[in-house]
Amino acid sequence: MMESLDLAFLWAAIIAFAVLLYTLLDGFDLGIGMLFPFVRDGDQRGRMLSSIAPVWDGNETWLVLGGGGLLAVFPLAYSIILSALYAPIILMLLSLVFRGVAFEFRWQTPRARKIWDRAFALGSLGAAVAQGLALGALVQGIPVQGRAYAGGWWDWLTPFSILTALGLTLGYALQGATWLIMKTDGRLQRRAYDLATRLAPAFLAAIGAVSLWTVFLNPTYAANWFSWPRILLVAPVPLLVAAAGYALINGVAREKERSPFLATQALFILGFAGLGVSFYPYMVPNSVTIWQAAAPDASLAFLLVGAAPLLVMVLGYTVYAYWVFRGKTPVDHHGY
Repeated sequence: MMESLDLAFLWAAIIAFAVLLYTLLDGFDLGIGMLFPFVRDGDQRGRMLSSIAPVWDGNETWLVLGGGGLLAVFPLAYSIILSALYAPIILMLLSLVFRGVAFEFRWQTPRARKIWDRAFALGSLGAAVAQGLALGALVQGIPVQGRAYAGGWWDWLTPFSILTALGLTLGYALQGATWLIMKTDGRLQRRAYDLATRLAPAFLAAIGAVSLWTVFLNPTYAANWFSWPRILLVAPVPLLVAAAGYALINGVAREKERSPFLATQALFILGFAGLGVSFYPYMVPNSVTIWQAAAPDASLAFLLVGAAPLLVMVLGYTVYAYWVFRGKTPVDHHGY
């Protein structure tokens, strides 16, 4: 049966799925951290953290799965990408550690709570910016010669990667605001509506700017979007983005509770689909394809046997956790 499967493509889909779930689930965690400076009341900040306390740690499982899977299954792509993006990836990891420590210490040290609140906000912002810079650098292309990275230390820092970082940061902040709309009520929900009203059009503008710039970065991207008859297959993506954008703006304006969050998540899913359209069939744009980057089929098959049940278990407990902690976060709920 394994012989009939395109194992390299299947593994690429698994890793893409893990990274997508990370952006959907940990994105609003990071967003809530970035919104801390805009909510002054200590009790409201505590409620913000309480809304994510049962799930935030598990959300990062998907980042581990994506990074670990890339190392094990696509070692060539891993070596090239990590060599090109050491700086933003190290910034991201340090920010996540800083953020995790701040999350725990905030509950235990009331006298230093303001310090840890700032640390949580800075860690969340640092992780979001670093992820955006890494994404932008990957999209704009990584120079490769002889199966190795051929660029410089600062190649990841460009106007395009900065724009991508801004867009992703706005998106995560919007995820956080719409999550609070769905999970809270009263003054905190009112504040979340106010923040979402400002963040939604800014995020949509960033999506448009990054999308237009991306198409002109690389002839392969333009061909993947506009060549005939491929354009017929990919045309629904921008149309669905427009529909999701309208649902987002309308949901916030009408003060609906669930549709703003669902529309924001739909925009992330569609943005990820757009990346897939642009990248395919490359793991490293214009340099290394999925099949060139993949480990031998025997290794892919062996790893799949172990990863398949693990993936089912992680999905299962993720769904269960969100189901158990569904509904509004109580006002008097404090952390764990």
